[in-house]
Amino acid sequence: MLSASEVHWLLHALCVRLGFCLPPDAVDRIKGQPPADVEGFTDAVFSAEGFDPTTADRKLYRQVQAMVAKAFQESEERASSKS
Repeated sequence: MLSASEVHWLLHALCVRLGFCLPPDAVDRIKGQPPADVEGFTDAVFSAEGFDPTTADRKLYRQVQAMVAKAFQESEERASSKS
């Protein structure tokens, strides 16, 4: 699971790179209870942006999912290196 600071930077990157700039209350909600997996996090971002993740543009969905997956992987690698 991503830490609050990792969530903050991921949401910032999604805004800058892909235009997914969530409202502050959605950011706070996701930071407070971040989804524990890539698909759940990706779906939460789409829902917070007002899109239905099941009917969203597949190319855009895959782009967001790739960024989320990278953030999860990097978080896991950081956690592994600390042990």
